[in-house]
Amino acid sequence: MSEPASNRSGRGPAAVPAERRSLFVRLIEFISPGPDSKAELIKTLADAELRELIEPESRLMLEGVLRMADMTAGDVMVPATRMDLLDIEAAYDSLLGVVIETAHSRFPVFEGKRENVIGILMAKDLLKLQRAPELNLRTLLRPAVFVPESKRLNELLRDFRSNRNHLAIVIDEFGNTAGLITIEDVLEEIVGEIEDEFDEQEQENGIYTLADGSQRVAGDVAIAAVNEAFTTTLPEEDFETIGGLVAHEGGRVPRRGESTVLGGLVFTVMITRGGAVRWFRVTRELPDAGAEASDGG
Repeated sequence: MSEPASNRSGRGPAAVPAERRSLFVRLIEFISPGPDSKAELIKTLADAELRELIEPESRLMLEGVLRMADMTAGDVMVPATRMDLLDIEAAYDSLLGVVIETAHSRFPVFEGKRENVIGILMAKDLLKLQRAPELNLRTLLRPAVFVPESKRLNELLRDFRSNRNHLAIVIDEFGNTAGLITIEDVLEEIVGEIEDEFDEQEQENGIYTLADGSQRVAGDVAIAAVNEAFTTTLPEEDFETIGGLVAHEGGRVPRRGESTVLGGLVFTVMITRGGAVRWFRVTRELPDAGAEASDGG
């Protein structure tokens, strides 16, 4: 059997001496050096977008993947002080009230003290208690997954996918509950905010009424629109958006779970994205709370 033509002629890639290939590679790198850091790679992606080699959405996702590799669970988690938890000893009506108000699909359940998380309750499983009150809530709990604050997001995403978990409790170096993180929190670092079923209506004016009567307001909604919707008189001269006004009042962009009171309204941050507030939950300030604040001042 004759030898392959590429080997006989010496023109195939396998026939090129290693020294020549190395010299060729060095020459290419000298003429057009590639990125040697993540910062340069991100700049290269931006240049590729400008030259219309990739779509803007693709660039943002690729940048998200690169940045996510350097982030940990502690960077993205919801702090323990802002976690929505259920008390294993609470009455059914109390549990249902929390589920409706917060609108989460999964809840950490604690016993005795908030730091003692004993499991995860699916909101849909709570309906089983209504149909069969004799059931014990403990039997409906699913095992809680615990991860350290130092857990890398790319590793956590891999674990979420392989274990089919959507929520994990984050613990600090001493084993105490530091917060919680969901698969949605991780994915949003790559693809941006994951929209829900109400987005079509929300995008019309950025204000949507929730089941408990509170309002969900986008951070980029005009202050004038907020004044019209809530019949308030928030200042419209110096800032255009409600997110800008709230950040100015607090001296910085508030974090998830933090609240700011303006014009008789309580703005609680639901989601932040890219250094700005994406969504607020807005409620009316309670009269007695305002009086107490005035007395304390």
